[in-house]
Amino acid sequence: MSLVKKLKMLYEKNPVSKQIVEMIRKYAKKLENKGYRKINIMNFCGTHEWTITYYGIRSLMPSNIDLVAGPGCPVCITPGSYVDILIDLSFRGFNIITYGDAFKLPASPRSRIRSLSEAKALGGKVSIVYSFLDAIKIAKKNPHEKYIFFAVGFETTMASTAEPLVKNTIPSNLFVYTAYRLTPPIMEYLLEKVKDVELHGVIAPGHVSAVIGSNAWKFIVEKYSIPTIVTGFEPIDVLLAIYFILHQLYRRKPELFNEYRRVVKPEGNLYIKGLFERVYTIKNAYWRGIGLVPSSGVFLSSKYRDYDARLIADVKEEDIRNDEIPGCRCGEVVLGKIKPTECPLFLKACTPEKPYGPCMVSIEGTCRIWAENALVNLDINI
Repeated sequence: MSLVKKLKMLYEKNPVSKQIVEMIRKYAKKLENKGYRKINIMNFCGTHEWTITYYGIRSLMPSNIDLVAGPGCPVCITPGSYVDILIDLSFRGFNIITYGDAFKLPASPRSRIRSLSEAKALGGKVSIVYSFLDAIKIAKKNPHEKYIFFAVGFETTMASTAEPLVKNTIPSNLFVYTAYRLTPPIMEYLLEKVKDVELHGVIAPGHVSAVIGSNAWKFIVEKYSIPTIVTGFEPIDVLLAIYFILHQLYRRKPELFNEYRRVVKPEGNLYIKGLFERVYTIKNAYWRGIGLVPSSGVFLSSKYRDYDARLIADVKEEDIRNDEIPGCRCGEVVLGKIKPTECPLFLKACTPEKPYGPCMVSIEGTCRIWAENALVNLDINI
């Protein structure tokens, strides 16, 4: 579908969208007159980036508004050394189970086998599931086999392993290798440590906020004075978020606003958060292409050590940091430093069919989203 048809569909789906775009342009002009030559608004959710890109929302923005894709893809930042370890274990008696997008996640450059997908082709025991519940079913059907579930994700997927652990429904032959990461710490890291990324507004993730609550993002406003909008995933949600940010900038009154109140509560989902407290422990953790982010990694607590794949398989994570792929600029894309098109490998050596870097592997990766939804930056006036 062409970009023009997508824009037409956007306006036909919700006619008020055009009015919101007009208000965005109006306030962008007012802000430009106040000295805002460039207004950088970051989303850090793969689904938000897909909505922005698929519907061509960037093409509707005035020239002084830049919609920046941030760290919204958990697969993209999962350490390559984790893949190295699981590849090795797949040849040493363990059946590795994971999600489809982690199946092709590149290992570190040190590994002679490039991914779990390649390991499977070479005889490694690797399989794909849709959910952790599928992994439980497989392990129960094969009690004499040993299974490791590669648990990748942000807060939204953490509950899928936490609840079965608490309810004791996991068979003794299934273990969990956590690669979970928390989103508020990476946002604080970005605002504190990444000095060449200046933000004027933040579109906070809706799915994550449904779990941790909109109040989890108060620090962005209180500490950094940046307007922050918790937003849903329809095009009109995203357009409203952009408008609210501009309106706050114009009034010089940054606030946290929950546009996604139909799903997100200020306190989040207390039941799920209670599960997290019982099952997980939080530590400093490495994000691929970015570095060590304080208090951002989620690991099984000692109470559930019998299910901890790291302990069961006696895993040593010694070279966790040395996993950047030569020529790949995924880390810079994830932090919003560059656009996918600024990477020399984009749609050349790195494509959705043959991904070279992690941002092209996952459907939530910015490079993958841009590659599958071309013409994202055309200047079209409808």
